[in-house]
Amino acid sequence: MNKSMNKHYNMDAMKTKRLLKCGVIGGPFFVITFLIEGVTRADYNWLRHPVSSLALGDSGWVQVANFIITGLLMFAFAIGLWCTLRAPGGSTWGPLLVALFAIGLLGAGIFLTDPVSGYPPGTPDLHLEYSSNSARLHDLFGIPVFIGLPLACFVFWRWFARLGEHGWAIYSAVSGFVMLVSFVLASLGFAQAEGLADFGGLFQRISIIVGLGWVTLLAIHLLRAPSKTARGMSG
Repeated sequence: MNKSMNKHYNMDAMKTKRLLKCGVIGGPFFVITFLIEGVTRADYNWLRHPVSSLALGDSGWVQVANFIITGLLMFAFAIGLWCTLRAPGGSTWGPLLVALFAIGLLGAGIFLTDPVSGYPPGTPDLHLEYSSNSARLHDLFGIPVFIGLPLACFVFWRWFARLGEHGWAIYSAVSGFVMLVSFVLASLGFAQAEGLADFGGLFQRISIIVGLGWVTLLAIHLLRAPSKTARGMSG
């Protein structure tokens, strides 16, 4: 009986590790893809234009695929996160927020954004109203991406502080704060606020890279010491 239980436990642990590795892969995959697209796309200015605008035009399928593939990887990571941190009485907010982040990425890939800041060429800098339901849904799915992930950072800030891992607690809090501030600045830039319109894309990229960098390092951290962290999460 004990051998059978140990075998079952080991198989579950292997599956969980594979799911956590999706969190290691997803962030760098997404960032590298949109960085390459941003510097090679004709008439596209990565300092000014949002990542979502890369999904527009003839080559837009690359960014659409980037959203969807990364969303699936992040959803798998959220499942692995839940498996790692589950315990009687333990909180599920962290994994749930990461899952919502993943769903937001999937929705951003399925529903295309409106042109903004003059990309593609010939389009206005700002639409006063949504041109389609697709653009409206795209922005709605952006909420769990740019709000949900910072909230996940703050949840882990509290948990790591309880665990006594103060370095990780500070890192999580700072990551969430930087994500939110840079997202606000990016939103103002895309709204054509004076002095920020030319840097909306830069601020958005800061938000995304900081958030996905945190996810990647969190996945690595859990792969290295899952049992210790899980005990702290259930306290």
